[in-house]
Amino acid sequence: MTMEFKATQAGIYLHHLAVGSPRPPALAQFYANVMDMTAAKAEEEEWRCEGPGRRMIVSHGEERNLKFAGFACRDEPGLALLRANLKFKGIPQSPSPSPYFGKEAFAVKDPDGNLICFGLAQPEVPRPGLKGPLQHLTLASFDVEAFQEFYSDKLGFEVTDRVLHADGALATCFATSNHEHHTIACFKSDRQGMDHHSYEAGEWNCIRDWCDHFARHDVQLTWGPGRHGPGNNLFAFIQDPDGNWIEISAELEVVCGRPAREWPQEERTLNLWGNAILRS
Repeated sequence: MTMEFKATQAGIYLHHLAVGSPRPPALAQFYANVMDMTAAKAEEEEWRCEGPGRRMIVSHGEERNLKFAGFACRDEPGLALLRANLKFKGIPQSPSPSPYFGKEAFAVKDPDGNLICFGLAQPEVPRPGLKGPLQHLTLASFDVEAFQEFYSDKLGFEVTDRVLHADGALATCFATSNHEHHTIACFKSDRQGMDHHSYEAGEWNCIRDWCDHFARHDVQLTWGPGRHGPGNNLFAFIQDPDGNWIEISAELEVVCGRPAREWPQEERTLNLWGNAILRS
């Protein structure tokens, strides 16, 4: 094993999320209705929400609490390569709590204590519903530099874009583990945990369909439609009842080993079309 491992070799993608809520049944029902998923009670205070290419576990806990994120590798050799790389770099591994992965799965903690699980996805049963697979997770942190070092230098994710303050300090880091612009990102913030999670609709017309769907459920957009600079994707945001931000994205940039770009920390970086939500 060398230090040259890249997560793209393992074809890693975001498979599911587990979040806490003081009202698990209500939050699960929101995802069932508004995010076009089914909701099934798995345990006394745990619900599993599932749609085409998207899965969310909701269990009792504090609002806006990421319990863990599940990333799937393309195949067993890729998972074994990732695991060997982490062992080589001295990253502690623990058993995975994810019900969606098997015994081959494992978990690591990032510098902020976020639990990141890696495993193999099971064949998905075809499901009806709006197109929008779970695509990326964005974290909030006091220390984006530590995020970049861990996910890039330790896990082998490739940095695609950085957003910098005027003094050169890192405001945002985008990183990928496959061919899409980012599968994880991090904003410098006054809090730690999950900033938002995103579903890739594919094409602009699909964002229209999602927004019409939100309107039928009397859910208003909180930001967008707009277009990000990093990733060049179209977007619209809503909030769930616990205050978690949800992004519907379309036409996210496909990358192939290009050098990381740098952007200024300003509104036009986050939204080429208009106003932006600046975290720092």
